[in-house]
Amino acid sequence: METLDAYLDRKQAELSLLKSFLATPLKLRAPASVVEVIEQKFQIAAALKAEHALHDWAFTETAWIHPARLRSGPFEFSYDYQRADLEVRGPSFYEFDEPANETIYTSSGMAAISALLLATSQLISEADIHVLPGSYGETLELIQSHTRHLRLIRLKNSPGEVRSTADRFRVFLFDSCTSGAAFEATLGCARPSLDLVIFDTTCFSNGSGRIRRVVSWAHRWKIPIVLVRSHTKLDSLGLEYGRLGSAVFVVWPKCSAARAEWMKDLMGETRKAVRLFGGAALPAHFPPYFGTGFYRTLTGKRVAAILRNSRRTARYFASALAGSLAELHFAHGLYVTLAPSRALDESQTRQVAADLCSDLSRDGWPLRHAGSFGFDFGAAEWFGDAARDRCVIRIAVPDLPTSLWDQVAQAVAQWWSTHERTKFCSASLQANGP
Repeated sequence: METLDAYLDRKQAELSLLKSFLATPLKLRAPASVVEVIEQKFQIAAALKAEHALHDWAFTETAWIHPARLRSGPFEFSYDYQRADLEVRGPSFYEFDEPANETIYTSSGMAAISALLLATSQLISEADIHVLPGSYGETLELIQSHTRHLRLIRLKNSPGEVRSTADRFRVFLFDSCTSGAAFEATLGCARPSLDLVIFDTTCFSNGSGRIRRVVSWAHRWKIPIVLVRSHTKLDSLGLEYGRLGSAVFVVWPKCSAARAEWMKDLMGETRKAVRLFGGAALPAHFPPYFGTGFYRTLTGKRVAAILRNSRRTARYFASALAGSLAELHFAHGLYVTLAPSRALDESQTRQVAADLCSDLSRDGWPLRHAGSFGFDFGAAEWFGDAARDRCVIRIAVPDLPTSLWDQVAQAVAQWWSTHERTKFCSASLQANGP
């Protein structure tokens, strides 16, 4: 268990790293509470953005003045008209050694996967895209609504279910939101009949061993892979520094010449889609504090704390909420979900999340009504359980001292138990696994 003192020391290190990128230092005292940690982090982030805007005032959407190349920390940018030809030089967000042929940065994670999927329409007239249970809902909505050339096929467990057909191109969407069981079954799948893997890494830390395992699996079977990611979540030390996404294209040295050429064409069509749909990244949204060894160490410790708290929460909820069911063992392990016993629509479920956060915040607990994760405070929001076609409450577990988050989890369980008797549910619980 991490004590409050150890936690505050770690957070002071994060704050010191952030402040080191300010030209005009902020005079902030060492934080003495979780509230001060959160406030100071966002104050420093605002100051970093303000300095960027003041210093780089000449760099607008269209480059019209060139006194020097635009930089943000380790990243260097060049572009001309409205960033349509944006080029980025800098370190990779990932920690794996495989050869990345090209990285295309976008304005969000959804912009990255949207551009990629739409780009495939220029290269293949029709294809099957296979998805696992738990895949990100908006990605599935995108496929069903705007990529008519892709036939959505829902797998039960792994790409071992995919059957080889001579006339169908086969894409596998591997999402970090899937269950732990499906994740492991996929990596145990030998000689998968696939032509392309798209791996959404958003819910894994950028240094996660699970990312390396997926990349190694694709390498073993010589399947081209594209890693798509939102960098707004786990890559910004708990800050929503700016909306940023990417697509990393990997082609293995011993891939066939035809596959290598096809991937080169896919890179070009994806760049074109980013340009035509206005999805280019904003230089101001690249966190300047990224890339140092100190940053990677602090990020690793943050994610480890979140996972530790999440496992404890899952075990406690399974015990404290009598009669509940432990389901949806998410591979990423970043949050738990609670399901009302009676069916609620999105609006009703969102209101339950708002009521939960309002009541607990009033009592001083660090839980906020927010639809994201990776913060230094807990976040609750509605969540679509596509496997059972129902709405549930998602509680994103934060990087907080173990003892404090244990108390928040107890407060959530007490609130839920009270309301299930009096208001809306005799809840079944879904929780992530270890």
